[in-house]
Amino acid sequence: MTNRFTTTPFVRAIFGGLTVAAMTATSLPAAAQSVDESRIRKIEAEVRALQRSVFPGGTGRFFEPEISGATTSPVTTVPNSTTAVTDILARLDALETQLQRLTSQTEQNTNSIGLLSTRVAALEAPAAAPPFSPAPATSTPAANLGAMTGGVSNAVQPVRAAPAGPTAARLAAVQEITKPQTDDAGDDEYSYGFRLWDAGFYPEAQQQLTLFVEKYPSHSRVTYGRNLLGRAYMDDGKPKEAAPWFLRNYQADKQAARAADSLLYLAESMIAQKDTSRACIALAEFGDTYPALASGRLADQYQSNLRKVSCN
Repeated sequence: MTNRFTTTPFVRAIFGGLTVAAMTATSLPAAAQSVDESRIRKIEAEVRALQRSVFPGGTGRFFEPEISGATTSPVTTVPNSTTAVTDILARLDALETQLQRLTSQTEQNTNSIGLLSTRVAALEAPAAAPPFSPAPATSTPAANLGAMTGGVSNAVQPVRAAPAGPTAARLAAVQEITKPQTDDAGDDEYSYGFRLWDAGFYPEAQQQLTLFVEKYPSHSRVTYGRNLLGRAYMDDGKPKEAAPWFLRNYQADKQAARAADSLLYLAESMIAQKDTSRACIALAEFGDTYPALASGRLADQYQSNLRKVSCN
């Protein structure tokens, strides 16, 4: 016999509501767990990415990683009897531990790099100019100064000197001179060399300006760089090392902004070496090539050099 309660709309409504409530109640924890699972997996992926950044390549070549890809996550060992919330908390604890280790290792790496940079700066040595080879003097400026370097051409590269260790006080003073940071990297290198020279740090200026002229041979300031590099050697009491840079700058482009200056400084470097014959060649070349400057901007320097030598 059919139960009368199952045939009424009221009974069907009651049982239908209970069924929906039961289905909803069972699905909510699963949905929440799915959302938490997605967030946890995202965090774990980010931690692994950070781990690869701290330990590039995973080879352990530079630092012994405390976390390796082969290590299984604690989340896989959670007993079956634990709840979803306990599982999430355990995985969060593991992530926090990994982040702490990575942060600690990153700080150690940063400190190590800083110490290495300081030691490298202390070991860096100033660059020496190409050696000056004496050659037989020529009696007329028509030789275009070709004999003044004994065949040394524009392709001459500077020779590095043996490392010299500057004092801690000098390193500290040099570090106080800031390097410009603009959109023109070449100009920044030249300006930094100028600041070192202007502050009287001639060996450091020689090294910096050598870097500039070698790295930026086509830069608009390269004529200034070569001329100032020669001056850095002259001011450091090394006229023999300065002469090739002056000659190189003059021969590279006689119409450049500092070509005429380099020719006059070349004469001064010859005078400092008591090589009157070559000094006279340089002065005669200057007077023939730059008559306007000889009576204008560089007149005082030109006349001063003429008074120091007796030229035929």
